[in-house]
Amino acid sequence: MDRMKPHAANSCPLTPLGFLERTATVYGDCPSVIYHRTVYTWSQTLRRCLRLGSSLCSLGISRGDVVSVLAPNVPATYEMHFGIPMSGAVLNTINLRLDARTISVLLHHSDSKLVFVDPLSLPLLRDALRLLPPSNQPPRVVPIEDPYEENAESSDISSAVCGLTYEKLIEMGDPEFKWVRPKSEWDPMVLNYTSGTTSAPKGVVHCHRGIYIVTVDSLIDWSVPKRPVYLWTLPMFHANGWSYPWGIAAAGGTNVCLRRFDAATVYAALATHRVTHMCGAPVVLNMLANAPDSARKPLPCPVHILTAGAPPPAAVLHRAEALGFSISHGYGLTETAGLAISCAWKGEWDRLPAAERARLKARQGVRTLAMAEIDVINGSTGESVKRDGATMGEIVLRGGCVMLGYLKDEAATSRAVRPDGRFYTGDVGVMHPDGYVEIKDRSKDVIISGGENLSSVEVESVLYGHPAVNEAAVVARPDEYWGETPCAFVSIKEGVLAAPPTEAEVIGWCRERMPHYMVPKTVVFKPELPKTSTGKIQKFVLREMARAMGSPRPSRM
Repeated sequence: MDRMKPHAANSCPLTPLGFLERTATVYGDCPSVIYHRTVYTWSQTLRRCLRLGSSLCSLGISRGDVVSVLAPNVPATYEMHFGIPMSGAVLNTINLRLDARTISVLLHHSDSKLVFVDPLSLPLLRDALRLLPPSNQPPRVVPIEDPYEENAESSDISSAVCGLTYEKLIEMGDPEFKWVRPKSEWDPMVLNYTSGTTSAPKGVVHCHRGIYIVTVDSLIDWSVPKRPVYLWTLPMFHANGWSYPWGIAAAGGTNVCLRRFDAATVYAALATHRVTHMCGAPVVLNMLANAPDSARKPLPCPVHILTAGAPPPAAVLHRAEALGFSISHGYGLTETAGLAISCAWKGEWDRLPAAERARLKARQGVRTLAMAEIDVINGSTGESVKRDGATMGEIVLRGGCVMLGYLKDEAATSRAVRPDGRFYTGDVGVMHPDGYVEIKDRSKDVIISGGENLSSVEVESVLYGHPAVNEAAVVARPDEYWGETPCAFVSIKEGVLAAPPTEAEVIGWCRERMPHYMVPKTVVFKPELPKTSTGKIQKFVLREMARAMGSPRPSRM
């Protein structure tokens, strides 16, 4: 047996793109995508994706080129998760909530060759392109039509690129196109940014193999059946919707797309389409749990919700499950392309009181099947911490869905993926006696607000630019709706301004200089911020102060 080696018949590159071909054969006449009155079947979706891949190749897009997408959860965004990599290109979905400066940085850093853009984001993209360095060849812009969007001017779309639009590319393409298969399963397939808010963003590169593994793993872990009906409330630009664009295709399910939503929209979609599955940050759970009676509709069938990000508050879990939702909780990062840890539920826990069930479900959990290892280690010794639910350490991972690395940043890659063969997440947690992990804090001061990861250091850098700010520190404040929101503690310089700034003025200053989701929702003025003997600000003291403030009155999406 020692002489038996891999051969062509058993070592074809793994890629999730092939799921689409199989599903078109098995479920060809079944609905694949629903958006308002538009309904596609899986046969149609396959042909549209092949046409897209064909047209991209005809435009000169070649293997390894980056093609970006700036669009919400519309059918085109779903199709591009297949069509773009079918051309050999690397898919790069961009967060719609970013500002023009940040988008410009991402386009420059990724060397994007082409950008598909939603009509409502065309002005934003134009501003971003104007900010590109003169030496940077701007990417080609292709608008995406949306016949259901009243604010999308057709003349504006046509004039943007001399009439070349997404649907025209579909019309031009070859439905029998032989898509560009990866030469190796390690070939890059997607590029996602962990934080598009600095001049040196970290671009996470995932290969075909990693996306294949996390997609299959996610279906198994969530026990997704054949032909689910999936509601797109989780943005596809968030780590490619945690791999479910490919996963729902593998299961032959139906994708119900929503450009935007509120509680009434979601409840209506659940009832109309008999939705069985959806994903979202705890903010979505909170929205559904606290919706007024006028917005709610009875659930026609059980709805499974997968949530991740900030741990869902126990009270929100209890309210959501009382309405008939079945909640699962997990943990993942952009660097793992989806969930790597999930709170695997034990039957005996069903007999526990509701509060205790919610407490257990709020933990991050155990490794998913495809992950080889998870652990919580002492950063100094590299040894596992005690399984006591109290000793904190850094969460480390090892498995097939861990990223290839950070684009153009070998130093950051080396810091994250160490010689011991583990990926260091930067998240601080504990290991409970039963082997379940729970996050207790976040190194690098990451705040998770409404499913968005934001760095307090970046918010502080803007605050320090205010002429009256002497010191600034930003921590997470609990929020019943958003999970967490940025809370800024500042001290003011004396005599710089005629009058010290108000909270509203500081917030307004920030809103002009950063994406709005990063803006502090609370500003607390202090004569001096607490410091250690070496002069470092004691953020743990400020965190306790923010926690003691409790949640502000819930705001709405």
